[in-house]
Amino acid sequence: MEIFVQQLINGLTLGSIYGLIAIGYTMVFGIIGMVNFAHGDVFMLSAFIALIFFLILTTWLGISSIALALLIVLIVAMVLTSLWGWAIERIAYRPLRGSFRLAPLISAIGVSIFLANFVQVAQGARNKPIPPMVQDVIVLFQGASGYNVAISYKQIIIMAVTAVLLTIFWYLVQKTSLGRAQRACEQDRKMASLLGINVDRTISLTFVIGAALASVAGTMYLLYYGVVSFNDGFVPGVKAFTAAVLGGIGSLPGAVLGGLIIGLIETFWSAYFSIEYKDVAAFSILAIVLIFMPSGILGRPEVEKV
Repeated sequence: MEIFVQQLINGLTLGSIYGLIAIGYTMVFGIIGMVNFAHGDVFMLSAFIALIFFLILTTWLGISSIALALLIVLIVAMVLTSLWGWAIERIAYRPLRGSFRLAPLISAIGVSIFLANFVQVAQGARNKPIPPMVQDVIVLFQGASGYNVAISYKQIIIMAVTAVLLTIFWYLVQKTSLGRAQRACEQDRKMASLLGINVDRTISLTFVIGAALASVAGTMYLLYYGVVSFNDGFVPGVKAFTAAVLGGIGSLPGAVLGGLIIGLIETFWSAYFSIEYKDVAAFSILAIVLIFMPSGILGRPEVEKV
């Protein structure tokens, strides 16, 4: 029982990181119908931005308050990563929007390779560690075998940040003019343009929001693991895309739900079975769910008018 509860906490933490990345996938796919395969590498880039600025603040500027340094790092990473997201959409995707469907996909793969190699050249191929940001833990209870079930402050931060951001962006999509513009572009971009909606601006803002969420995920990833590498964008990116599909592509709560499910499957499988096959287990669950629920858990089936 103690191991189960501990792995439940670990799984929810890992799933929260996947969920933050998955929201970016589902927002972009929902509005332009394209899988932004560079999104995982934007997440990796944001983790490096967070690492660099955290070291600048704590080592060079001598800021001793970890909470203040983490807040500044989070804001700076969101701003800089959002600029990257805007530039990627403006340079790599917008010129190909009217082209055949494979062109943006090929461009996205090219951007992904460019970002990974750019970071490798700029920062080197070795893992980049940082000193632990938050180390304190709260012991919840002690089992009969003497095993302590604990939750760390960094796990609380990650889950709380995910819940708050999901609430904020759900409200943004459902209750604001930008959200209405996004939903209109999702249904019919040409009709939305005829009704006075600036489609290019709406799509650019969607990429900016997705990149900002990826930067939060990158900062939380660095907070949790304390190390980052130039190739850390691929596997979390693929798993986050899997989470978005599992939860229902186009649904923000579905993206987070899918992330939590993937995180829980990984941690429980690693604890009770073989850690080498945790990815196989996650993708197998995806395949099984899609057989019976092709639109995902919270996804809406597409209805085509004839």
